[in-house]
Amino acid sequence: MSPKLFAALSLGAALGLASPVLPAAAAVPAPPTLAPILSAVSPGVVNIAVEGTVASRPNPLMQDPFFRQFFGNGGQEQPQTQKFQAVGSGVIIDAGNGYVLTNNHVVEHADKIVVRLKDRRELRAKLVGTDPQTDIAVLKIAAEHLTAVPVGQSGPLQVGDYVVALGDPFGVGQTATFGIVSALGRTGLGIEGYENFIQTDASINPGNSGGALIGMDGKLIGINTAILTGGQGGGNVGIGFAIPVDMAKQVADQLIAHGKIERGQLGVQITDLSPDTAKVMGLSVDNGALVSRVVRGSPADQAGIKAGDVVTQLNDQALEGGADLRNRIGLIAPGSTVKLSVIHKKEQKTVSVTLEKASAETASASAGDQPVLEGVQLSSGKDGISVSAIERNSRAYRQGLRRGDVIVGADQQAVHSADQLSAILDQSEGEPLVLDIKRGDDQIVLVLQ
Repeated sequence: MSPKLFAALSLGAALGLASPVLPAAAAVPAPPTLAPILSAVSPGVVNIAVEGTVASRPNPLMQDPFFRQFFGNGGQEQPQTQKFQAVGSGVIIDAGNGYVLTNNHVVEHADKIVVRLKDRRELRAKLVGTDPQTDIAVLKIAAEHLTAVPVGQSGPLQVGDYVVALGDPFGVGQTATFGIVSALGRTGLGIEGYENFIQTDASINPGNSGGALIGMDGKLIGINTAILTGGQGGGNVGIGFAIPVDMAKQVADQLIAHGKIERGQLGVQITDLSPDTAKVMGLSVDNGALVSRVVRGSPADQAGIKAGDVVTQLNDQALEGGADLRNRIGLIAPGSTVKLSVIHKKEQKTVSVTLEKASAETASASAGDQPVLEGVQLSSGKDGISVSAIERNSRAYRQGLRRGDVIVGADQQAVHSADQLSAILDQSEGEPLVLDIKRGDDQIVLVLQ
């Protein structure tokens, strides 16, 4: 201590003054970390190794009977198979029963499935059931002292929420990556039959499939499934997709209970209701599922739903569009009764529909090119305007217009001649055109642009 400072302190003490307080070192805040979250959930994220056999592509030369005969296999081509090995990830969702959630494509064609825990225990897994349509599979392992990842909800997610992706990328061991929710409700990617993806920029790489997408509350909100790749290397470009846990859990519950998925169906063809289409139809809503066709005798037909109706809610929950309705109906068991809010001829009504079992011919929403009347030949008749010919490479054909269809209305106006239709087209000035069509005994609605 300097003599001057010592003297000042001594003087203050002599005068009965309080001693001055020297400045203390500023408290250093703890750095932000995700370690507590990862420490709690990482034991519930597992590595999955599979071995299996798949059919190999036959040698094209063996398609020639003479070639097969020449090489002495009796003129019969022998079945070709090859063994494979693959790795992925999974999430323990029920520690007591040993249920593990993963992707169907991780365990597809597997003859042997081995689950490796974070503590390095290796366990043979039993396949409980799979659903290729949603790319979900459930495994069962028998072990003590398992740790399950708490299952959260994906419904409240918002774009911008922080998330962590956990898995075993490239088979190098468990890895965590951090990012945000980039988008919600991604559909039309052609990855799965039923799509409603969470998009994230948290890195998802080969081997991450089936791993956990975790929210900041430490709960499971999605199952990592796929990435959008770029370039020849096929690496991650910051666009990854996860199955929402609400969908994954519904599928898993059915697989655990029944070993398979049975889907309900309404018996309709649907598409999205766009703002432009709503304007043409004189509706005040912007979102919903536009019914373009009702299958005769189907549950929707029996409930009085008609082509041209717009479904806005399912069980009091708003619908974003056709894909949203299809996804949600597809997760409800046949025989269940659902409540639909429907706009019929500009009037809102509520109908109850008991779903039937979906068949392989179940119609789905399409999001292809918008149709136009180019490439279509029309002829007037007493019942309306008949499609007498249509080019197969035309956009109208790709959208569903067919030879033999009879156009009976356009923009909610009856039409009986091609001139009337032409006049309505001129008035539309490039806006979507809603056509009422008779196809046999069916009434169909097509939206043309």
